[in-house]
Amino acid sequence: MNPNDPAMQACIDACLACYRTCLSTAMNHCLKMGGEHVEKSHVSLMMACAEMCRTSAHVMLIGTDQHKHTCRACAEICRACAADCERIGGMDDCAAACRACAESCAAMAA
Repeated sequence: MNPNDPAMQACIDACLACYRTCLSTAMNHCLKMGGEHVEKSHVSLMMACAEMCRTSAHVMLIGTDQHKHTCRACAEICRACAADCERIGGMDDCAAACRACAESCAAMAA
């Protein structure tokens, strides 16, 4: 696929938005809040989500069909991150970015 394709560009944008949101939320909001927000499993999931989103965007920008593999994994990790952010609470922006990215990546992986 071509990274200039509108659907792929929208997915790249969703991935980069989720990357920024997860990283920023983890490093600013979660560290400030403490408690459940800084449990290793939660912060690790947020960091994995941010990195997978960055990686998926990168692979799509390269323009290889291998993006289907990274997008599939990204969608799965984003869903898990959204659910964990919702479980803890107070991270609606992060959960929304993760859900939007998961939806876009799932469609791109199909």
